[in-house]
Amino acid sequence: MTIKLYCFGESGHSYKAALTLNLMGLDWEAIKVDFFAGETRSEAYRSQVNALGEAPVMVDGDVKLTQSGVIQQYLAEKTGKFGGKTKEEEREVLRWILWDNHKLSSMAGMTRFLMNFLPPEKQPAETIAFNQGRLKSAYQILDGHLDGCDWIVGDDVTIADMTCCGYLYYPEPFGFDRADWPNIDAWLTRLSQQPGWKAPYDLMPGNPSERA
Repeated sequence: MTIKLYCFGESGHSYKAALTLNLMGLDWEAIKVDFFAGETRSEAYRSQVNALGEAPVMVDGDVKLTQSGVIQQYLAEKTGKFGGKTKEEEREVLRWILWDNHKLSSMAGMTRFLMNFLPPEKQPAETIAFNQGRLKSAYQILDGHLDGCDWIVGDDVTIADMTCCGYLYYPEPFGFDRADWPNIDAWLTRLSQQPGWKAPYDLMPGNPSERA
């Protein structure tokens, strides 16, 4: 049965789920969510797709899940792939998923949105600068952790890698330059060499150029 993923190309959290599905080699279908036309705020979306008014949403038969980290964990359990090889690694994977969603992706997603998807006159310069300071701290933590390590947890790819990369492949500027963080840069390169990897706008429907 084909897994359905409600998603859109501009969403880094959607990308985490889509990338996980693709790297696992699962049969899945992307269903475009028209976020910029207000679909996630509509009564139909909130009553039929996700009461939280967010993407991604994954439907696998009778299983319907929201929140990228939950979707990734479910897929790891379903396939036996990328979840960690021991109980200790599983807990470490979860630790990085929680860290990413609180410290990295939340800040990166908001900062990228403010800088790229709002009119210049509505971009809050002080908020952007504050967020970029928080992000610099997160980059330092991740870059330091990857010093001497190929992957975030253990000796192979896990969903910890697939969550922390969520916004770092996007082309829009938000204060992240791979050249400034050599260990992150090398890690992103390794991840992009895995079978099934695709960049966000190649993997999901939706692209800023469609609204240009």
